[in-house]
Amino acid sequence: MASSVTYPYIYLASQSPRRQELLQQLGVRFELLLPRPDEDAEALENTLPGESAADYVVRVCAAKADAARARLVAGAHAHAPILTADTTVSIDGHILGKPHDAADAYAMLERLCGRTHEVLTAVAVVDAEGVCLPIALSRSLVRFAAALPAAIARYVVSGEPFGKAGAYGIQGRAAEFIERIDGSYSGIMGLPLFETAALLRAARIDF
Repeated sequence: MASSVTYPYIYLASQSPRRQELLQQLGVRFELLLPRPDEDAEALENTLPGESAADYVVRVCAAKADAARARLVAGAHAHAPILTADTTVSIDGHILGKPHDAADAYAMLERLCGRTHEVLTAVAVVDAEGVCLPIALSRSLVRFAAALPAAIARYVVSGEPFGKAGAYGIQGRAAEFIERIDGSYSGIMGLPLFETAALLRAARIDF
């Protein structure tokens, strides 16, 4: 018989302010469950040779969920569901991660301008019993208009590209480059709300 227990909050295993804002938009209460100083969280995002963008983002999301669950068990935390997510950008079959420096950011944005690319976000929810629900995958297409080199350079100087897959955030100044989207705006931001809400309800979150 399924448990009827519901939970008033979740643990969010992400440092992304955008994901926090999107959960607040849903009315979901959360507490942060961030990596410990001894964890190499960035290593989880390394790509594997020949890996597709979809396989990559689902694998990384699952690895983040496993790490977050281990963090919860090791610490003095009350049991509650955990949410993790990962977003990547793909063009020409290549994964564009977070830029290493300004030159890398400029090169990524120059590659995207005048073309359509894919944004994929995977979402995982580990329920309070420690079971990871089937991972949801949101896929969206984003069309960048052609842009002058000076406009790309100004955007890079703003600092906004850093820490973001594909070197841009749709909710920020990069909106000036975006001609159209086909898919989930919140998914492009980093947390597709339709899929996330379904997972949270399955994990018996009260919101």
